Amino acid sequence: MMEPFQFKHKQRTEEIIDSKTNHDLDAGEPAVLELKKWTSDMPELTAGFTTRRGGVSQGGRDSLNCALHVQDDPSHVVENRKRLASVVNMPFNAWTCAEQVHGQDVYVVKAADKGRGRLEREDAIPDSDALITNETGIWLTSFYADCVPLLFVDPITRAIGVAHAGWKGTVGKIAERTVEAMQRTYGSELSNIRAAIGPSIGACCYEVDERVIHPIQQMLRSLPEEANAALKPTNEGRAMLDLREINRQLLIQAGILSSHIECTTWCTGCHTQWFYSHRIEGGGTGRMASWIGWKKG
Repeated sequence: MMEPFQFKHKQRTEEIIDSKTNHDLDAGEPAVLELKKWTSDMPELTAGFTTRRGGVSQGGRDSLNCALHVQDDPSHVVENRKRLASVVNMPFNAWTCAEQVHGQDVYVVKAADKGRGRLEREDAIPDSDALITNETGIWLTSFYADCVPLLFVDPITRAIGVAHAGWKGTVGKIAERTVEAMQRTYGSELSNIRAAIGPSIGACCYEVDERVIHPIQQMLRSLPEEANAALKPTNEGRAMLDLREINRQLLIQAGILSSHIECTTWCTGCHTQWFYSHRIEGGGTGRMASWIGWKKG
């Protein structure tokens, strides 16, 4: 499977990927992953996912922490966000984000919501883990450190979306809910919607206990039998969980064509030199950002 997210940085791609010590990247622009298949087809679209490299945050949050809720210096977070805005060629005042509460609610972003949450978390869109809009010039963003980032676009209605799917959001079928909201709000047809699953913790690194296993098993009953392979028992009362695959199956169940779903091969747990991992790093870490937006001409 070809990796849909491709590195973008002022250094050559192969230099970044092969680098063993990459802290020198923190002195320059952010190293990001662009969703090149989409942006090549739709040049006015920007979509992708950040790495942890190329910002100013320090300590366990070094260096491109994009979230305000992880006890980082707020001025560092805002600077990191501004750096990202410059790299993706979007105005910083377009940055729009939700509170993220590990829920399943989808919020329809209007022109008046533009810029909410960019400077203060208290101003973010409350009680939501997914955002959709069809407004040009609004930059939807969401934050992650193992949870599954989902991106959506309908090139016909110009509806776009981001969704944050941790295990709770996955059980709540936030992927399906986002698709349904795009249909209901913008008249998107399932055959036109494209979805992407970004860097997140893989089954190789994500061991869960009964607290997670039971609700996941309940939810898997609504999916095809092949989806059961995403939960593999290990020791008694524990299992390895593939949240990416479950969300892929949820998107297919929602009616998205499998050929319209891009899925990353990057595991945040395996590559902490590039990504924050709440599980591997013990919780005191930063957050990457996923983003999508239509640029103004």
